[in-house]
Amino acid sequence: MSFNTFGHLFRVTTWGESHGPALGCTVDGCPPGIAVTEADLQPWLDRRKPGQSRYTTQRREDDLVRILSGTFEGRTTGTPIQLMIENTDQRSRDYGDIARTFRPGHADIAYHQKYGLRDHRGGGRSSARETAARVAAGGVARAVLAALVPGLRITGYMVQMGAHAIDRARFDAAEIDRNPFWCPDARAAAAWAEELDRLRKAHDSVGAVIEVVAEGVPPGLGAPLYAKLDSDLAAAMMSINAVKGVEIGEGMAAAALTGSTNADEIRMGPNGPEYLSNHAGGILGGISTGQPVVCRFAVKPTSSILTPRRSVTVAGEETEVVTRGRHDPCVGIRAVPVGEAMMACVLLDHLLMDRGQTGGLRGRIG
Repeated sequence: MSFNTFGHLFRVTTWGESHGPALGCTVDGCPPGIAVTEADLQPWLDRRKPGQSRYTTQRREDDLVRILSGTFEGRTTGTPIQLMIENTDQRSRDYGDIARTFRPGHADIAYHQKYGLRDHRGGGRSSARETAARVAAGGVARAVLAALVPGLRITGYMVQMGAHAIDRARFDAAEIDRNPFWCPDARAAAAWAEELDRLRKAHDSVGAVIEVVAEGVPPGLGAPLYAKLDSDLAAAMMSINAVKGVEIGEGMAAAALTGSTNADEIRMGPNGPEYLSNHAGGILGGISTGQPVVCRFAVKPTSSILTPRRSVTVAGEETEVVTRGRHDPCVGIRAVPVGEAMMACVLLDHLLMDRGQTGGLRGRIG
């Protein structure tokens, strides 16, 4: 098995390579009758596409999505939805020098060790280009969520670049779409711009931390013990290219808290239970509580850089490698819409599973 599919009921299979003629995905399990057109999906692809600022790869792709099946007269039919995005700006010649050499920190060597061969053109299947298909699938999931849970809202943003984190006291949601970093802190965004200019001139790269928040998530999504909402979210985020760590709620910081601090106290409000804090990130026992679901993931620095690094060739010879071509100095920037898409896919998947198991019934409180 090649494991190119994720999801339980809402299932997404991605296909294609960075420098192939096209890439895309097959979305299966989508309910029928949902309004979805290419125009509905394209805005999400536009947020992720490369070349939109000097802080991302200068590869020029329009990332135009085509719906090949699964809809009729603008509505889903309940059959598999096939989405395709053509590659139009490949420069495979940029990778000729590394055809027989492994890039340190890159999946090159692991792919070769597993399969005995690899597509060196842009990393093939291991390229972050694959995430365009996830964003397209996430667009379908958002359309379904909008129909089934109208008040649900998913927002992603960068909270850290390298060693420099945002100041939560300056958090401004309106600022997220005003800068190229999806950063809610205008002062931090300005500092990141200077830092990234410096790193680009030094032929280096840097990592980032992305936070994705889903508000309006109904309580009861997720199932103990082996289909927990947070375990599926963690797996989804960790599957994104270059992600090396995932947190839910306080995450690793919870280890430094006391029980009296970490436990989110509860009071009764006019519409049911209300929590006085959200250290749990909206999930308890693997099941959503109705609070905002909060997930963070860490993206490593881009491995393809112009700084010489020591490596070996396929023949086992020691060498130095410099990666030419067009690469993101901080791949975490374009990971923001990808994280949002994965959140949408997982939430819809769990919503459909809950409807199948419980029919949407809920335990009464008060």
